[in-house]
Amino acid sequence: MSSEQPREFRPAVGTPAEPAFGEKSGETVDLHIGTFKDGRWSYLYGEDTEYQSPPAQMPDIEAIRRAAHEARTGEAPDTVQGPIINAPVWTWEVPLYFWFGGIAAGSSFVALACDLAGDEHSATVARKVALAALMPSPPLLILDLGRPARFYNMLRIFKPRSPMSMGAWALTAFGSLAGSAVAADLLGHRREAKLLGGANAIVGGYLGSYTGVLLASTAVPVWGRSRLFLGPIFVSTAAATGAAATRLALVASGLPVGHPTRRALGTVETAAMTAELILSIINERRLGPLASGLEVDRPGKLFKAAKWAVRAGLALRFARKRGGPRVHHVASLLYLAGGLMFRYAWVGAGPISARDDRAVAEMHRTTAHGT
Repeated sequence: MSSEQPREFRPAVGTPAEPAFGEKSGETVDLHIGTFKDGRWSYLYGEDTEYQSPPAQMPDIEAIRRAAHEARTGEAPDTVQGPIINAPVWTWEVPLYFWFGGIAAGSSFVALACDLAGDEHSATVARKVALAALMPSPPLLILDLGRPARFYNMLRIFKPRSPMSMGAWALTAFGSLAGSAVAADLLGHRREAKLLGGANAIVGGYLGSYTGVLLASTAVPVWGRSRLFLGPIFVSTAAATGAAATRLALVASGLPVGHPTRRALGTVETAAMTAELILSIINERRLGPLASGLEVDRPGKLFKAAKWAVRAGLALRFARKRGGPRVHHVASLLYLAGGLMFRYAWVGAGPISARDDRAVAEMHRTTAHGT
């Protein structure tokens, strides 16, 4: 049959094994525009069809537009059949990679601040902490990808609009700058170390936040509806854990009690972790039913434990005058543990949220409203 001849687009009706099976109904499918271009994706109109019909009438374009608009902005149907989206399959390596990357980024911020304050010793230690925290990140990312060649392939392209592509480049750039800065410190080239450390802090700003942006750029309800908060939450956690790790490293290096840098880092870790806790609570309440992934099963337990670890750390931080420096050390460890649990909770909430078909349907409808 000539491809220019019209096709029959009325759907077949009837039940298999009955006489009426295969007979054509009186009307075409609702809102079908009456052309082969629109119908060829249906199994009813495959290459073997020989149905013919008179020329199709002009479609009601406005009706099609209204139906599409209602599908995006109307209420979700009473019964939502899924799965609508595929659940993410990230394994345990991903949140651990997020945590180490956050510590590395936060430590680079500390190194820059120490350089600006004239504390070269603390800046040197902070740069070493940043490099040490970054070292597990590439192996963890490669383990998640499955093959080392996949990480290499990610570096073959440069997509500014892709958080995954930019994250791979940021990780590579951060590692190169961190290693060069530490090498400059060891060689006694302080000026070069400061310049490299400053550039590394800039890259660290992206490294510490892109993981949250990466989650928020998906269709998973608990992640996608947190797009305004995930970036700041992850940056706050990175700053807190980086300051805590550097502070403990400085204590181990012999920095005395009462040193200005030790006090400043204690203030930074406390303020950053407080900001993270407040943002997490506000976002959780804002999500409403879409926050179910953060409230049930293992992610829910981890999320609750992380919040209590931060609260305990804050309590110990303000009780340090009675308990002494060791109490503050415990607070720093609690901040680090809280940051790790937050990462595992956020990543683990994704698959649970993606399997909530009603949440997926409602999330995309509220997105269309701009809320």
